[in-house]
Amino acid sequence: MLFVAAVDAEVAGLPEGARRLITGIGTLPAAITLTEYLSTARAQNTLPQRVVNLGTAGGLHDGLDGVFEIERVTKHDFHLQVLSDIERYLLPRTIMLPTSGDHPTHSLATGDMFVSDTATRTRLARDWGLCDMEGYAIAAVCQRFDVPVTLLKQVSDPANESSVGAWDGALSRAARELLEACVRSGFITPTPSTRA
Repeated sequence: MLFVAAVDAEVAGLPEGARRLITGIGTLPAAITLTEYLSTARAQNTLPQRVVNLGTAGGLHDGLDGVFEIERVTKHDFHLQVLSDIERYLLPRTIMLPTSGDHPTHSLATGDMFVSDTATRTRLARDWGLCDMEGYAIAAVCQRFDVPVTLLKQVSDPANESSVGAWDGALSRAARELLEACVRSGFITPTPSTRA
């Protein structure tokens, strides 16, 4: 099992010894870092049985709270509508992910921007429930390496103007709730320090 997060604070609750990979923020750092890791692991015949992406996400609808398992993910800021006959060169527009049944599920829009304005939130909310900056890249890399992947996202902010400056303060709660979700899914064995 490999736990992947953008920043250390998102996996701060994991017990010592849990294998973790910190990618940095955004789709390029996530894709590059995870590809490097999995390439080395494949060469050494040590690919993880599963990648679990733990991270925060903006809620695109009012009232969203807690941790969601992602059932479908897209890259929302990749647009090539003006070009034709290029499908064979592209990754899937949407990646469908099997889910465990252990958590409520939602959809995720990934992009290289921290969504913090009502106009973008409203546009994304037409088709998606949450937004982040790494999920699609991690899912796409795992598919390429044929490694099962689970995306667990904790709603840290409402993806509007009030999100500016709020994310840092939400990270300790996010780490705690993501740990609880990992225990619920059986990714982490409960101990006195990890029990909810």
